[in-house]
Amino acid sequence: MEAFVIRDLTDIQAIEKVPLSERFSEKSTYEAVKKGSDINPDAVAVNFILTGDQYQNPISVTYKTLIGRINQAANCFHDLGIGATDVVTYLLPNVPQTHYVLWGAEAAGVVNPVNPLLEASAIRDICRAAKTKVLVALGDVPGSEIWKKVTAIKDDIPTLKNILVLLGQTDSKQGIFNLDEKLAEYPEDRLIFERNILPSDVASLYHTGGTTGTPKLARRTHYNELSNAFVMGLMAGITPQNVVMCGLPLFHVNGTIVTGLAPFWWGAQVVLLSPQGYRDPGILPNFFRIIEKYRGTFFSSVPTILSVLLETPKENVDISSLRYAICGAAPLSVELFRRFEEYTGLKILEGYGLTESAAGASVNPKDGERRVGSIGLRLPYEEMKTVILDDEGSYVRDARPDEIGVIVLRGPNVFLGYVEQIHNKGLWIADGWLNTGDLGRMDADGYFWLTGRKKEIIIRGGHNIDPAAIEEPIYRMPQVKAVAAVGRPDAYAGEVPVAYVELREGHEVTPEQILEFAAREIPERAAVPKEVYIVDKLPLTPIGKIHKPTLVWDAARRIYEKEMEAIADIASSVTVAVAEDRTSGKTAIITVTPRPGVDADTVKRRIGDILARYTLRYEVVIA
Repeated sequence: MEAFVIRDLTDIQAIEKVPLSERFSEKSTYEAVKKGSDINPDAVAVNFILTGDQYQNPISVTYKTLIGRINQAANCFHDLGIGATDVVTYLLPNVPQTHYVLWGAEAAGVVNPVNPLLEASAIRDICRAAKTKVLVALGDVPGSEIWKKVTAIKDDIPTLKNILVLLGQTDSKQGIFNLDEKLAEYPEDRLIFERNILPSDVASLYHTGGTTGTPKLARRTHYNELSNAFVMGLMAGITPQNVVMCGLPLFHVNGTIVTGLAPFWWGAQVVLLSPQGYRDPGILPNFFRIIEKYRGTFFSSVPTILSVLLETPKENVDISSLRYAICGAAPLSVELFRRFEEYTGLKILEGYGLTESAAGASVNPKDGERRVGSIGLRLPYEEMKTVILDDEGSYVRDARPDEIGVIVLRGPNVFLGYVEQIHNKGLWIADGWLNTGDLGRMDADGYFWLTGRKKEIIIRGGHNIDPAAIEEPIYRMPQVKAVAAVGRPDAYAGEVPVAYVELREGHEVTPEQILEFAAREIPERAAVPKEVYIVDKLPLTPIGKIHKPTLVWDAARRIYEKEMEAIADIASSVTVAVAEDRTSGKTAIITVTPRPGVDADTVKRRIGDILARYTLRYEVVIA
């Protein structure tokens, strides 16, 4: 595929002079992987590292083996009754078999990747909503709770016919088969069934949140995934010589598209950084040595990963092969950006994406100006702008340059909508634009800047959390009158959920008791609040709704005030105020009275060191 130098919006517009339909002829994700495998069948497609401490002894999978196993998986699923609209759900770690299942399922029918860390009840609800027919899961192995969850829910999924288990006990009478043994029964050199996959056919259902019982499942077509993998490949400059490091999970769109389909399509190598990805305790301490051994070209990450790598020794290690790191999922601290680039010598390409856009939506140009703190330029062949909406969510006008508005998308990568119609309310505005719910501004050169979220999703380390999943269980406590969950800034996860609670008159309950109740009742561990604040009254809008921005500002104020306790030796007083800001969404104003003999620069340097990993903009005022 052709390589491009992409420096600015003009280069993107030049690329678009050739229609996307002429850029590639593949109509399905299966055809894309097949094309990549034909470039050099003997080349390594996947190097799988079992643990971070065993990185020197990978399990290597060639492209010939990769496409062979995908053929076997597709044939197996077809034989088990999977047709074009039937669903294969998987609960798997990052292992080579996950790619066989993922692309084999899309060749035979529809795939539904699910986060295996979700509680059993949440997984059950996803499978019900997806109408799962075949479930593929990790078996009963030490350190994993996946199989325990499967056994707890399998009888509660009416559509479920068969289960394929990786490394576990089987029971053919119950329709439970060993994954590897079952795949081996089928031809690997061809598909044994005929299916004319249309680009408009649904390829996948990705879980993007939703309350218990009504999970949000995003319907993405083959063309959605192809177009995004193609343009992300262009923006990243992928070639067959590239080595792409995959540490993000393979139930997440970045893992499957940006560090999966895109490199496979170009015939590049993917290094799977352990079954747990970045969560493996040996991966990040050995990360730079892993880069040296495999000559890694780029990796996708979230700010928390870069923060840890900033403290990972790299002496006597050659990481010159690394060209850049793609960072998204949560805003990146400007200070962390600068320190990481200075420490490693590689470029950070900060970007923005969502499940509904098949992965990426914008990214800073690899060959041009990377504006620190921005999410970059729109992707080729995609439309992206900011608009002003009225209180009913209807389009009023396009936002002016640098005016904050709602980010909207339109293009071949934008999904069809959610499975359940209840989730599609307010999703589209005039002329087919997708309302992302994110607030931002576009500058005069086409760079986008996130300033907040109109929708209330909390993003913890790149993981989307619906506030309703926190609020609804806490509301069930008889002492609770009202509850609101918001995101609080966090140095490592970007933000974490906290809950504000107003009690019923005459009732008492402690924050600790609420947290204990929440830990039992909230089905998603990541959604359990880090802290509960009991307040006399929750702030309300003029029409009586809880005004969450006020709570977001208060949560930020609390954590910044706590961090400022560390400068008590050089400051006699510190106050923090957080409020709305016209260009950045919100800003913390930190007013400091230095102790005698302490100069302003010393105070500002110390605060800069403390807050370097936070993304919330701040200003220091010396009293």
